[in-house]
Parts: sequence; C-alpha cells; structure tokens
Amino acid sequence: MRRRLTRHQRTTFLLASGLSTAGSFAGLTAKGWLLMHGNANPLLLALHFALLTLPTLVVSGPAGVLTDRLGSERVLVRAQWGLFVAAVLGAIAIPISTGSTQAALLLLSTLGIGTASAYELTARNKYVALLVDTPEQLGPYLTSFSVIFNVGKLVGPPLGGLLLAATGPTLALALDAATYLLPISTLLWLMAPHREWEQRSQRGAAASLTTAWRECGPGLRHVLVFTAVACLVGFFHPGLAPLMASRLLGPSPQELGLFTSVVAAGSISGGVLLQRRANLLGERPGLLLGLATLVTGGAQVGLALPWSPLWGLAMAYLIGAGTACLLAGTNLLIQVHAPQRLRGRMAGLGQIAFLGGGGLSGLMAAGLTLQAGFSACFGLLGSLGVALGAWQLLQRRRLQLEPRFTAG
Repeated sequence: MRRRLTRHQRTTFLLASGLSTAGSFAGLTAKGWLLMHGNANPLLLALHFALLTLPTLVVSGPAGVLTDRLGSERVLVRAQWGLFVAAVLGAIAIPISTGSTQAALLLLSTLGIGTASAYELTARNKYVALLVDTPEQLGPYLTSFSVIFNVGKLVGPPLGGLLLAATGPTLALALDAATYLLPISTLLWLMAPHREWEQRSQRGAAASLTTAWRECGPGLRHVLVFTAVACLVGFFHPGLAPLMASRLLGPSPQELGLFTSVVAAGSISGGVLLQRRANLLGERPGLLLGLATLVTGGAQVGLALPWSPLWGLAMAYLIGAGTACLLAGTNLLIQVHAPQRLRGRMAGLGQIAFLGGGGLSGLMAAGLTLQAGFSACFGLLGSLGVALGAWQLLQRRRLQLEPRFTAG
C-alpha cells in the first residue's frame, strides 16, 4: 500500500493537502462564528482575517529566503508542525476560557496559523516542482492545488457549521488540528521528490529578496505589483464573510456555511478553468489578471445593488471565481517563469502581494462599512476593481512573459 501511494505521490500529496484544507476551513468557520456571535463587530472579524493574512508582510520574505537556503522539504515539514500546534491552541481555548480571554486565545491561534502558513505556502510552492517529471506538468499540477484548496473551502464551512450546531465549536477546532497530521505523515513517509533538482542559494546578498526582485524580470515584477493593488481593493470578502452571510441569508452558522460554500463553488470553477488552460494563460499575464480583477469587481458592485438572496449568491459565486483566478494565476505566473533558485523568494513575494493586500483590504472594508454602510463599501471598492481590471486589459493584454524555465 505504501509503495502504491509513493508511486502516485503527486495525487497522494494533493489529497492530503485537500483534507487538511477542509479541516482548516471548518475551524476558521467555527472561529468566525464564535467571534461574530459574541461581539457582532465587523472590525473584530476583519482583525481575525488580518491575523491570518498580515503575518505574510513580515514572515513571507524570510520564509522565501529560508526556503531557498535550507531547501523546500525541510521548511515545509517544520511549517506543518507549526500549523498543528497553533490549531491545537484554538481547540483547547474553548473548554478552558470564556469571554474576552477566549476571543484573545482564538485570535492568537489564528496569528500562529497565519505565521506558519506563510512558511508552508512558500515552501510548498517550490517543493511541488520537485514532484513533476517534465516542465509542462508544473503549471497544471501547481494550479491543481487551487482546485483542491477550494474543494476544501466548499466542504469545510458546512462541516464546521454542522459541527457547531450539533456538538459545539470544540469538535470543529479539534478536527482542524488533527487534519494537519495528514500532510506531515505524507511528507515524512510517502514522498520521493527529485531532490537533486532543487537549487539552493548561499548566504549573503545573492540570497536576498532584493536580488530575487531584481533578477525575476520586469514581467514578473508587474505581476506582483498589479496583484498587490488588485487585492487591496478587492480581496476583503474572506474577512467579512460572516457579515456578508448575515446580511444576505441570516445569522446562523449553517447559513454562513452555505454562503462560504457558494464562494468556494465559484473558486473551484475558476480553478478548474485555470488548470485546463494553465500553459496558455501562463504566458498571458495581462489577460489572466485583468479578467480576474474585472469579474471580481463587477460582482462586488452587484452586491451593492438591491438584491434577492439568489442574486447575492450568484454574485458570491462570481467573487469566488474571480479571486481564485487572480490568486492561483499569480502563483502560476511567478513559479513557472522564475528560475528554480528564486522560487522560494518569489513565492514569498507573491504571498506578500495577495495575502498582505487582502488583510489590509479587509480592515479598510470594515472601516468603510462602519462609516458609510455595507452597500456603499461594496459599490466603491467594486468600482475600483472594475476600473483596475479594465485598465489592465486595455494596457497589458498583449504582454507575454519570457519562455518558461525548466523544472530543474
């Protein structure tokens, strides 16, 4: 059995990551509902998402440098153990605390997960190139993680909502912690990567983020800058999902699970489209990123209009599709077209662009919601997204990246 799993290691690793993701979203749904139920404050929800994403602004750079120096496999295993410990803290916070102390422990758990995730995502993006056999396999396999990630988003929230309703939050958070053991065991016992392909950097200036930024080329620099701006104006829905679900459907955890699952269904559709056209779209960053930003912004404007629940869910579906193509597309572009020795640092720069921008976007959207109202916030930020996506299509639709580098 072990030999068979090792022979199909790409599928094995993909499935282990997907099961871990499903547990993670069950836990995040439980935490979001607890914070919303106990406080009903959108700023606290935005802080919860910010603690998950903003550590990337501080950690992703060093994570990329460490990945390129020590090797992606070593960093990946250590990051998974960090995720497990942080998730355990969230699970034990429920029975041992109440009130503001419990909220603080839940937020501390989220901060730990956000910090460890920065290392995990950075190392994993470089590691997957060691699992493919030819350069042409890298793009489709890399985008497969977007699909499996969003399948986890689809399954995890309703599972978290059901566990919340049936048994309370402790089981949902315990499941989150337990699922991190799956990728750990897979990495330790079932993987046989092409370790000889990995290129590491030495100490000194050659290993810095500045060197990676300079040597990646103008095309990839444009991808990173555009993604950061697009996420700043349009990637706030994860942090405000409980508030959006409450306004659209109702305040129960099951309705939150339904809303986030519709977003995930859109993300799966966008991820599948990107996976099937990975090699083609991977050469056309202006087209890929412009369309993704335009769709996301248009759907946010749609939510600002008077809606029925069905209309709102349709817009949520489009938001999921647009953001999935934006984030997975950015990852595809910077990994496939960066030299192997830079891929850890490029993954770190990519995380800074989309998760750092998203965390700031959530705080900005929460402040606008408190000051001007829900519809005004979505209308304003969505309009900015539409304008940004249209500009990208008009100005950069013909931009093509340099020929891809080999897997090794």
